[in-house]
Amino acid sequence: MLEVVQREQLYKKLLLQLKKDFDLANVPIQITMDVTPNELKSLLHEKIYFLIVEKFSEYLNLLYVVDISEKEVKKIAPSDAVDVSAEVAFLLLKREWQKVWYKAKYSR
Repeated sequence: MLEVVQREQLYKKLLLQLKKDFDLANVPIQITMDVTPNELKSLLHEKIYFLIVEKFSEYLNLLYVVDISEKEVKKIAPSDAVDVSAEVAFLLLKREWQKVWYKAKYSR
């Protein structure tokens, strides 16, 4: 998915959208503009894992701000926090990509 984002030349906009939504949710995250897609995926996975384990209310707030549907989250098979956080990181990236793609497509 992130490779498609780079091909579409929307990767920087995706990073800005991520920063914006994390800021709106009052969840600090350090995303640099030169982060690679794999580093970004790892960074989000670690951050979401931390939120699930240590700051659950902030985690829920982030899901709300990013607009990840409760139905999608409930589809995740219950397992350990590492696996759940990986799935949620994917959902978060997918939703943020949708926002960026729609803005790019319909703002022309």
